[in-house]
Amino acid sequence: MPTSPLAAPWTARLRRLAERRLFLWRGREPGEVVLHQRRVFIVPTRAGLAFAALLLLLFIGAINYNLGLGFALTFFAAACAIVDMWMTSHNLAQLHLVPGRTAPIFAGEEARFELHLHERSGRERHAIWVDFLAAGAPRHVADVPAGASAPLLLCCASAARGWLAAPRVRLLTRFPLGLFLAWSYWQPDLRALVYPSPEEAAPPLPPPAAEAAGGGAAGQDDFAGIRPYRPGDAPRHLAWRQIARLDPAQGGILLSKHFDGGAPAELTLDLAALPAGLDLELRLSRLTSWVLEAERRALPYALRLGAQSFPAGLGEAHRAACLGALALHGRAERRA
Repeated sequence: MPTSPLAAPWTARLRRLAERRLFLWRGREPGEVVLHQRRVFIVPTRAGLAFAALLLLLFIGAINYNLGLGFALTFFAAACAIVDMWMTSHNLAQLHLVPGRTAPIFAGEEARFELHLHERSGRERHAIWVDFLAAGAPRHVADVPAGASAPLLLCCASAARGWLAAPRVRLLTRFPLGLFLAWSYWQPDLRALVYPSPEEAAPPLPPPAAEAAGGGAAGQDDFAGIRPYRPGDAPRHLAWRQIARLDPAQGGILLSKHFDGGAPAELTLDLAALPAGLDLELRLSRLTSWVLEAERRALPYALRLGAQSFPAGLGEAHRAACLGALALHGRAERRA
């Protein structure tokens, strides 16, 4: 039955109050976390309530008809329920939780947070459901062998660039009989770096500094030999005579002329050089697209973001540094 608009504020208040009482107010918990008994909560499920009603009926019937076997059956079933409650609670208690790693992503993609469940008390854990609290019903289930660990990969959507903190995690279990539900919460100290989303149909890369100044491409004074073709080499530098001598059927490849001398032309991606009328996020998205294009074409590039600058370079480390600077540009969290 849907909640009425008048009742919605009261239910929201009750939910916030319950969250505070259930340790949802906790801040980030760095490092390894142990689910002590006081952090595990347990309530009967619908099946458990129905089982309790059945026990009550059996007990009343045994009293009315003075059935010894009825009393024995009732007390035996009640003992099974108590044992189930203990086992359900201890399926989570003393479980060790360790945050893993997370890879950077682009805005709009799903961040994947790696989490680990460690069992160090010597007993197996079964059917532990884990997911972010905002996801609603948990979607991931894990069994943790005694003395071992189980990795989990939880996904969370990203919307904006910057640091994306891992949401609060909920763990729950109904093992073994499903009469009780035990749950706990964990706020891992884990975050993912979200790069700006690359601009779709971005303009071509800006010309290198030497070409923009009208001097042509530098670094071509002396012929130094022939080398394999690299993405981004000008067509006029192709060594056509050497290429013609190679038989493509025998693995012939494209060759380029190599020149030494002079200062190489530098490709500079400058935030200030973009039109000032563009939104800041759009300019950062364009620079992100250009960084990826320069990497794809193997063109060394420099990046300037106001007072922050990166010299010309190429490779995974340079790419990660530039994209990270674009992700945190203008954000106070850059210093975190």
